[in-house]
Amino acid sequence: MTRVAVLGAKGRMGSTSAAAIEAAEGLELVAGIDAGDELDAITEAGAEAALVFTTPDVAFDHVRWCVERGIHAVVGTSGFGDDKVQQLRELLGSHPEVGVIVVPNFSIGAVLMMRFAGIAAPFFESVEVIEMHHPNKVDAPSGTAVRTAEIIAAAREEAGSAPLPDATETDPDGARGAKVAGIPVHAVRARGFIASQEVVLGEEGEIFSIRHDSSSRESFMPGVVAALRWIPGHAGVTVGLDAVLGLD
Repeated sequence: MTRVAVLGAKGRMGSTSAAAIEAAEGLELVAGIDAGDELDAITEAGAEAALVFTTPDVAFDHVRWCVERGIHAVVGTSGFGDDKVQQLRELLGSHPEVGVIVVPNFSIGAVLMMRFAGIAAPFFESVEVIEMHHPNKVDAPSGTAVRTAEIIAAAREEAGSAPLPDATETDPDGARGAKVAGIPVHAVRARGFIASQEVVLGEEGEIFSIRHDSSSRESFMPGVVAALRWIPGHAGVTVGLDAVLGLD
């Protein structure tokens, strides 16, 4: 039985996760922390693992607080890019017994989408990412889109793929989107979406699309539960659910 604290427990993902943890075998919810609460309640409750869904401006500090007290962390907050992951690796150098997993997307379908995109990317001349979320999301592009672009870029570099073709010379308003690891990423924020992403790959005469849609936050819960069960036995920093699902 792993004793779990949820940080950001009153948020949309935090509250849904708390209910899933309470219903899951092998996990026990012992603390729910939100803005204004004392973090000491985590250690007082004897938490062994923390699920972090706090806002991007405080999430890293919360993870550091947990690591320094020997508490494993599962990080669901967006915005943990390569720089923060590297900071985590440096931090865990002094706490080698602690495990932290940074998860851009807890949906099993989204993890498979990213894996398939990495497989397909070297076979196509063009590739772009379109991510679609609800308008209450505070960051853009999404963590899933950033991770997808990084996976695509790494796969293309390893395969020796040519640069993406793009003759655009004038784009004062940024219509071509952001560039993440050299991959164009477009963010849509519209009421009605929960979390959707499409990877569009193009070659002469054909278009190949890989798309994933989450219609409710319950779609993320199997991944949340799996990560919390996995992390106590895996020290160090892990990015993504691939290792948890046996895809590595």
